[in-house]
Amino acid sequence: MGTGTSIGRVRGLGSAHEGAHHWWHQKITAGSNILLMSWLMISLARRPSYDYGAMREWLSTAWVAVPMLLLVISVFYHFRIGLQVVIEDYQRDERRILAMVLLNLFVAAVAGTAIFAILKIAFGAN
Repeated sequence: MGTGTSIGRVRGLGSAHEGAHHWWHQKITAGSNILLMSWLMISLARRPSYDYGAMREWLSTAWVAVPMLLLVISVFYHFRIGLQVVIEDYQRDERRILAMVLLNLFVAAVAGTAIFAILKIAFGAN
């Protein structure tokens, strides 16, 4: 047979107890994405014009810049969690670590660029 009990032989190979945590974060970000995207679509639909100056002026107010920042953060966090689950489920070798590193770098770079652009307009830099 083997040494120890059945549970002793498999200890450490089971669940990492992170599934519920990811599931809740995925649901919370999905809800916030729906609310914030609804706000964005309604807000854009109510704009009288869509030229560069009008949109820049619109985004430079705190009432618009803050929800836009929250939207970018929520969307990219939701994106990252979803792709992390896909990578963990379907990639079983050492390439999984590389895929996770590349995913994190991509999300940080693109979300950081979007946040920088919003803040630059919000604070009035030319």
